[in-house]
Amino acid sequence: MKLKYGIIGTGALGGFYGGMLAHAGNDVHFLFHRDYDFVCKNGLKVDSVLGDFILENVNAYNDTKEMPKCDVVLVCLKTTNNNKLKELLPPLLHSKTIVILVQNGLNIERDLSVSFPNLSIAGALAFICSNKKSPGHVVHLDYGKITIGEFQNVDQNILNQICSDFNKAKIPAEISPNLKESRWKKLVWNIPYNGLCVVLNTTTEKLMGNPKTYILVRDLMFEVIRAAEACGVHIDKGFVQKMLDSTRLMKPYAPSMKLDFDFKRPLEIHAIYSAPLEEAKKNGFDMAKVNMLEKELFFIQNSYL
Repeated sequence: MKLKYGIIGTGALGGFYGGMLAHAGNDVHFLFHRDYDFVCKNGLKVDSVLGDFILENVNAYNDTKEMPKCDVVLVCLKTTNNNKLKELLPPLLHSKTIVILVQNGLNIERDLSVSFPNLSIAGALAFICSNKKSPGHVVHLDYGKITIGEFQNVDQNILNQICSDFNKAKIPAEISPNLKESRWKKLVWNIPYNGLCVVLNTTTEKLMGNPKTYILVRDLMFEVIRAAEACGVHIDKGFVQKMLDSTRLMKPYAPSMKLDFDFKRPLEIHAIYSAPLEEAKKNGFDMAKVNMLEKELFFIQNSYL
């Protein structure tokens, strides 16, 4: 069976993953906002280390009510827009639709299930350096692997097919046996680099190149691992060095939160910082350094919103 994909949020992630799936011949339907008219006229351009291409005939929409019902919906919005999902999702759903949250943070699947208790929900972690350069133009700089894990009511056979479709589209994909563990492992990277790049107005390679900020990044990573342990998730301490080494090899990169700050958009503070802090506190662990970083981010965001 050929799956029909819907992309909600055609930016750095949705534009790349959806674009790669469509370029490989999959049936993909994209929701656009400000870029809709541009893409209808010019197509969707993806510049990638895997090869550049332009999708000239894009299944483009500016309203989910105009989109077909889909077998798989990839939600690639920033979590600051998840309040819109109650309105955006229903037109795309049939009885077996799987909604995959390709987003950062903790407990976002749980929050969605409150509004959609019977929905098939999965979460996905994107390990990728990708930015939206201009309308209808996504630049993929490095990496790209996606890890997908079940949250509730997911057909394993469909999940396997989704991973197969990604792999055939040159996107390394795997199924996580433990979504909660995968989300905490992604936080090991997201919490230090996203927040510090905003607070210090810098980029990942500069954090890695300065001995003092390198130590701060490492300390934050270990604090996240200790919090995960308190919440019943074991992450080997060697994972910290693995993340540090892979980031050192990464091309110069501004994480998504730094770009949101640069363009004075809302920051994903709740999903990436507040939710883990709350979860850790419930389990008796105080993330002191992360708590300070969260407060600094709120202060910065309040200065321009």
